[in-house]
Amino acid sequence: MSAIDKLETEMNALGKQASTAAKSLALASRAQKDAVLKATATQFRAQSEAILIANAADIKLAEADNLPVARLDRIMLDDKRLEGMAQALEAIATLADPVGDIMQNWTPEHNNLNISRVRVPLGVIGVIYESRPNVTADAAALCLKSGNAVILRGSSEIMNSSKAIAACFAAALHENNMDQACVQLVPTSDRSAVGMMLAGLDGAIDVIVPRGGKNLVARVQDEARVPVFAHLDGICHTYVHGTARLDMALDVVLNAKMRRVGICGATETLLVDKACAETHLRPLVDALLENGCAVRGDVQTQSVNNLVTAADETDWKTEYLDAVISVKCVDGLEAAINHINQYSSHHTDAIITQSAEAAETFLNKVDSAIVMQNCSTQFADGGEFGMGAEIGIATGRFHARGPVGLEQLTTFKYIVRGDGQTRPK
Repeated sequence: MSAIDKLETEMNALGKQASTAAKSLALASRAQKDAVLKATATQFRAQSEAILIANAADIKLAEADNLPVARLDRIMLDDKRLEGMAQALEAIATLADPVGDIMQNWTPEHNNLNISRVRVPLGVIGVIYESRPNVTADAAALCLKSGNAVILRGSSEIMNSSKAIAACFAAALHENNMDQACVQLVPTSDRSAVGMMLAGLDGAIDVIVPRGGKNLVARVQDEARVPVFAHLDGICHTYVHGTARLDMALDVVLNAKMRRVGICGATETLLVDKACAETHLRPLVDALLENGCAVRGDVQTQSVNNLVTAADETDWKTEYLDAVISVKCVDGLEAAINHINQYSSHHTDAIITQSAEAAETFLNKVDSAIVMQNCSTQFADGGEFGMGAEIGIATGRFHARGPVGLEQLTTFKYIVRGDGQTRPK
């Protein structure tokens, strides 16, 4: 048997095991699922040293490959981040279980049938991701709570960390007498395994969720033979309206860009209204530069600081994922909205304004999954939305849009109850 045939056999076995596990998990009680989540959080704390040692090995390999600082930051775990992962699982355990929720119930007068639309799990979810070991925990927890089995395929950059995290789920599932195949990690970094998941593992996978760079997501969208929840880019904008308070604009813009530059909710383009450019543009640009952010701007932006380099058409279309921002002055609210709708990736876009009317116009006209008023785009996160965590941000319109949390990981079926009714001929 060739190596590729052996891998295909192993991957299809993962799929079959996940399908079997999904059937039992769909019937598990909230108490059973929450117990696993809490036990996994306990495992994270008990195994923290082992997880951090595994993560240090990933960091060492990444440094040897000369990965950029922003990428290293995504890979890195420390005590604070690990505790955050444990707390995220405990937060998910406190959330309502969507499975079995009666979305609607009615009885048509002409047949007297009782009809309910009820939430049910999607089945088996494949998650393909890069660079962030916390995705292993968040994705597994959300899938488990929503009654879905999950097959996780992390990149080679975080293989050691992912194995250590997945082992905590396995221990918690075993401790609570649940099928360990509810959470499975693809044990190889062979890229062929990704192709096999995209083909559906012989019908086992019901949906794919990619978390990673543009090349990964583009490949998933091009090759997948099953439905996909995805966003291709996080080209997020912050627009400083003419009525914006300068102090608020400074705080929000710096946070939106510089809190963590490598996440999909980081602002990549700053738009400043010409109505406030005389008072706001220079302080905003100076603050970004002073905080270590390179600024690429239009002619007006270049005029306020000689460290600003010229922006071109490519910059308005770029997700930097680094300490770089493009800045443009726009002539009013409609010009800002038009720029965003043309160049945004429809992920997250924000307005800073003291005008309620301008805010409503922006929130209604900007065609993005998440639109914000007077806050940082880095709040584009399922945990910040009170969803416990997220499995990703979806920018499409089909089934899920925005943070993909528990409800978005369910579908529904109709349950019809009668009392001997037959349909007239």
